[in-house]
Amino acid sequence: MTTMTIAKAITSGLAKALENNPKSLLIGEDIGKLGGVYRVTEGLQARFGADRVIDSPLAESGIVGSCIGMALRGYSPIAEIQFDGFVFPAFNQITTQLAKMRSRSEGRFSAPVVIRIPYGGGIGSVEHHSESPEALFAHTAGLRIISPSNANDAYWMIQQAAKCQDPVIFFEPKRRYWLKGEVDLETPAPDAFRAQVVREGADATIVTYGPLVPVALAAAEASLEDGRSVEVIDLRSISPIDFDAIAESVEKTGRLIVTHEAPTFGGIGGEIASRISERCFHALEAPVIRVGGYHMPYPISKVEDRYLPDIDKLLDALDRSFAY
Repeated sequence: MTTMTIAKAITSGLAKALENNPKSLLIGEDIGKLGGVYRVTEGLQARFGADRVIDSPLAESGIVGSCIGMALRGYSPIAEIQFDGFVFPAFNQITTQLAKMRSRSEGRFSAPVVIRIPYGGGIGSVEHHSESPEALFAHTAGLRIISPSNANDAYWMIQQAAKCQDPVIFFEPKRRYWLKGEVDLETPAPDAFRAQVVREGADATIVTYGPLVPVALAAAEASLEDGRSVEVIDLRSISPIDFDAIAESVEKTGRLIVTHEAPTFGGIGGEIASRISERCFHALEAPVIRVGGYHMPYPISKVEDRYLPDIDKLLDALDRSFAY
């Protein structure tokens, strides 16, 4: 066991991926000598060489397009997009080419590409640097989408993504990059595409992922003052979603709160609410409640705290749920 920040856990996981697969490589803007905007790839070019940690031009469509070509030639590229809002010039390559390659070729070709995207707010930044676009990609079949919330998951999930034969969007919660945690370097974390119960409870369930897992845990702790035992599920995988884990919890607790930083309108929470309402109708004591961002462009940093879900918003949602 060792203690790492989430950022350094990803760095170490990337190093392991490069060690284990000589066909694996990294590509992105300023990821070489600089080590990336958040220094997640710091030291990797010096260790593995400029032919495996490649500084690209400022062209996201070129980065992803190149990765697709390399994947078809037998490589396992891992791309870095500097910020969440910068991915959209590559949206066409991701959704119409990368996601469709295996289906279009009837399984003859695979495109094992990982696209790393720092996402979410809470860092005092601006529009295009603080967004949560995961639902836009989750709507596209053929992509796997995962997001770690702690250092141990970050270390192992990036390695699992690098081994996957399907394309993986790896969303990294940027405001949690400096969150420290213990990492077990010997025992792999559970399957990246399965949810985990990170806090047991009996009265209500909160489901979330990525940057809001610490917020959900804090809200569950605060709920003890009201005599409520709240279970927290870290979804980990946004596509596919582990509905079995959620349903098992809701059958026990009878209440469900789903929260994410992205707008609630058209978000992942709506899909979870609908599926669980259908599947657990007779177990639910109250409607599923969603807590998320507003249906608006990401606000200026001075008021982002009013936009982002926080402990008070989750406690209010729990109050509303128990009022039924």
